[in-house]
Amino acid sequence: MIQNPVFKGFNPDPSICRRGDDYYVAVSSFEWFPGLPVYHSRDLKHWQLLTHVLTDDNNPDLKKLPSAKGIWAPSLTWCEEEKLFYVIYGVMNSMNSRYFDVDNYLITASEITGPWSEPVYLHSAGFDASILHDTDGKKWIVSLEWETREGYEKPGAICLVEYSPQTRSVVGYPQRIWRGGTDRGCIEAPHLTRRGDYYYLMVAEGGTGYGHAVTMARATQVAGPYEGDPQNPIVTSWPENFNARHDADHLKPHYFNPQTYLQKAGHGSYVETPTGEVWLTHLCSRPFRQALRCPLGRETAIQKMVWSDDGWLRMAAGGNLAQHQVEESNLPSQPFPAKPDRDDFDGQTLDNAFYAPRIRFQRFTSLERRAGYLALRGQESLSSLNKVSLLAKKLTSVYATIVTKMDFSPEIYQHSAGLTLYYDNMNYLFLHKTWG
Repeated sequence: MIQNPVFKGFNPDPSICRRGDDYYVAVSSFEWFPGLPVYHSRDLKHWQLLTHVLTDDNNPDLKKLPSAKGIWAPSLTWCEEEKLFYVIYGVMNSMNSRYFDVDNYLITASEITGPWSEPVYLHSAGFDASILHDTDGKKWIVSLEWETREGYEKPGAICLVEYSPQTRSVVGYPQRIWRGGTDRGCIEAPHLTRRGDYYYLMVAEGGTGYGHAVTMARATQVAGPYEGDPQNPIVTSWPENFNARHDADHLKPHYFNPQTYLQKAGHGSYVETPTGEVWLTHLCSRPFRQALRCPLGRETAIQKMVWSDDGWLRMAAGGNLAQHQVEESNLPSQPFPAKPDRDDFDGQTLDNAFYAPRIRFQRFTSLERRAGYLALRGQESLSSLNKVSLLAKKLTSVYATIVTKMDFSPEIYQHSAGLTLYYDNMNYLFLHKTWG
């Protein structure tokens, strides 16, 4: 069986694609570098962290952005006609007042490991942008629309705009095509695909909290009109629908479902195997039951789906409740070698699972200064939004033992070093040695 979540710890907003026999999932990275982790599998059960899409901390420059801003919601697709991977991502700059200031970009590469092209600016109408490579050669970009006027749903619509590879720009302004398949509200995370005579629009509804869900709609024309799946939502942690179109509380803790292991299931994308199996990735969370807090962040799960006789996606297990355990695919099992939890820093490069907030960790680390040691050059405090010498790994369980050996001789009170359990720049525990 496949055990969910397949990517434990901070791995939200998964976007899955296939090239040949290889499956790739890109996830959000927010203020962390390197940006946009990409996981790889050949059997949809065993996964490894393969690469990162964004490695230049000058492009984008995330310094001084608040926590949880930065790189949002990648769309990873493979265009067989061009033999190119496409990644679309948003840079969330601000969420002040009723405004969401976000810029959306597109990059391409012939290999998933890069090199990636220079980013092309798309638009700033909303976030969660993704692309469809249509059968006639046209390309269409969908995204949510963030409404800034008072009295309007935020977000309240999915928009569509054509993308021209020749001019490397969008054609006109995004136009509204869908307002949701339920009344849960907060429509986001659109992914547009084509199958047979239909365009399928997969979206998230309910807010990225306990009312989160994956819903679908379809149309015979890319611009619609779209019809909703009569059984929406197709994947969720709260099966019963509700009306929250104008509810600003996106967490909605009153929809916590004690009957399911995976909470907050939503923000999905799907892929088909060569044998016709359908697999859907989505984000989820595992909260502490009393406070309903999720210190591990939003994680990634995968569900087996099937096409119904009337052309809608259904969970292979039945119902619409996100499953903790999922039947394996019929693909040959191809596990990866296990990675050790221990790191003696005796190699030439650091493990690719290390991250730093807002800047490349190569700017303040060295493996050459002393054999078998990692040298860190101090910069600003852990509360800073600018340049912090924090080398971090994602916590994948609330039960963990973390040990390090340190050689450090502080000379003034501003010198400190140690271990930190870090949620963001305002919420962390710092076990450290300092002067005095």
